[in-house]
This record gives sequence, structure tokens and C-alpha cells, in this order.
Amino acid sequence: MIKVMTFNIRYGTAEDSINHWDNRKHLVIERIRAFDPDLLGLQECRDDEQAQYIKEKLSDYQFIGVRRALEGNDSVEMSPMLYKKSRFTEMASSFFWLSDSPHIPASVFQGSAFPRTVTWASLQPHENRKRIFTFFNTHFDYQSPSVQLKSAQLLRRRIEALGASMPVIVTGDFNANRGSEPFRHLADTESLNPLSDAYSQLHPNDRQGTYHEYGSLSIPTSIDWVLFSSKHFFTRLSKIDFTTQGRIYPSDHYPICVEFDWSS
Repeated sequence: MIKVMTFNIRYGTAEDSINHWDNRKHLVIERIRAFDPDLLGLQECRDDEQAQYIKEKLSDYQFIGVRRALEGNDSVEMSPMLYKKSRFTEMASSFFWLSDSPHIPASVFQGSAFPRTVTWASLQPHENRKRIFTFFNTHFDYQSPSVQLKSAQLLRRRIEALGASMPVIVTGDFNANRGSEPFRHLADTESLNPLSDAYSQLHPNDRQGTYHEYGSLSIPTSIDWVLFSSKHFFTRLSKIDFTTQGRIYPSDHYPICVEFDWSS
């Protein structure tokens, strides 16, 4: 079994009043530890005191992240991934930018609000060294549906390049709802390596979402997903963690928690 969590933790310098990072950071760690994921995809994690706190509190995880840009206050934001050192051997890892020149740091698609990255790692489970899978984590543009679609197309090409036999898990804040064009492009059942959405697979009629603006949205939007290659895994559990502490939320997004088993 592989336990996976995706969690936009909201950048630590945001002026969020009672939900400022200093007031909720303990809840972020509490919710992560409560589910105890093997793989963790974070979004909006700044490469400053915020990332240092995460690394200190989750020292049993390997942290892989890169700043999305080269300079400026917004440059330090990352979409890092973490994996349990006790469970996996890292075979390879790297980053690419969501752009027409993905190998160039800080490059963007025309119309992007900010540079955006994809972090990936190929991992070998310790309990079965014949298996290797690739884990991707990302955060798509929020401003332009066309940029979101181009990002989905690029990510899909990278997945296809690995071949049909490569098991894949993808986490992220895609800033687009399930059913959107970027979602349909990634969760393409006709592709070389079809992906499915873990939450909607087990809850096909559930319209629960994850982005809630600290409880101010009556219907949270479903912009956070956990996708997986349906030829290689099946979903045992998929849930949204709605835990709060009074008026304090861990983030303006609820995390998604998933348990996968290997398909025989």
C-alpha cells in the first residue's frame, strides 16, 4: 500500500489575520502526521522559514523542491514533494517549468501569472525492488485556462514519454475543476498510460471540493487532485480532511488523502 497526500499549505507570508501561518503551522503538521502519508505533494511552500519548519518537523521525509523563479519575493515559492526515506530509494529526481522551454528556469507560457514548476522523482519501494514508479507534483497557473491546458498537455507528454509500463502518481493544485479541459486532458482513458482521479473514482457523485478560502466558500472548489495510472494501481481509500481547530484552518485548501494498492 502507498499512502499519498496533496496539500496546498498557503504561503507563509500571506496576511491572513487569524489564519496567519504562525497560527496554523502546527495544524499543517498535525494533519500530515494524522494521515502519515508515504508521498506528500505540497504547493505554495516558500523556500524560507516555512520550508525550514516543514523540514524540521518532517525530518523522516526526503524533501525535493526548487524555487519557481530566480529573483523577487515571489520567486521563493515551491511545489515540493516529500517521500518517506524508510520506504523508498530515489532512483532519479528533477524539475521542469510549465512553459514552451521547460528546461529553462523561471520560463513561462505566455499569459502565465507566475512561473510554475513540476517536481518529479522515480522511486523504488524497499519492499519490492522490482517495482519503480514516478511521482509528479505541481501547481498550475490560476489566471488563464489556456495556460492551464498547455500545462496539462506538457505534463501529459512527460508522462507518455516514460512509456505505458511506468506506474505514475500525480498530485497538485491545478486551479481548475474536475471536468475542466485540463482535467479531461490529463485523465484521458484513451492515452498510452491512462490516469484516473482517486477521489472521483470512489465518490463519483460527490461534488465536495478542497479550496474553501478559510471557510468562506459555501461550496469549495475541486481544484486539488490525486491522479494515478489505472493500469498499475487501484484506490483503497480517498478522502478530504475537513479538520479545523475552532476558527483556525490548517490552510485555505483542505488536503486530500489517498491509499493505493498495486494492481496484480
